Amino acid sequence: MAQVKVYGIKERLNPVKQQLSQVIHACVMEALQFPADKRAHRFFPMDKENFLAPSGRTDAYTIIEISMMEGRTPETKKKLVRLLFEKIKAEVGIGYQDVEVCIYESPACNWGFRGMHGDEIQLDYKINI
Repeated sequence: MAQVKVYGIKERLNPVKQQLSQVIHACVMEALQFPADKRAHRFFPMDKENFLAPSGRTDAYTIIEISMMEGRTPETKKKLVRLLFEKIKAEVGIGYQDVEVCIYESPACNWGFRGMHGDEIQLDYKINI
């Protein structure tokens, strides 16, 4: 299970939401071996005055937070981050300096979906990759 939150300035984020979602999901499928039907993305388009960025960033500055069950190796998580940088730049046109990614992990027992705890449900994809 993984959930993705994407934050950005609304005038820049709204026009690319669908494309960005496609790219993010493609990266998740490749790096984490997720099935195509496992997409949980939420977008948070913000007013510019409420989305302060470090110096050197443009209005395309985008933050991607990924919450997922723990179990992936550091190499797998690094692959995901690399893919996100590369594909977002190539396919959406947002440069490396304007993309920040943070992965949050928690034990499967901290997740609940389909009426069960994450450590009790049989998933159709691997966690320990």
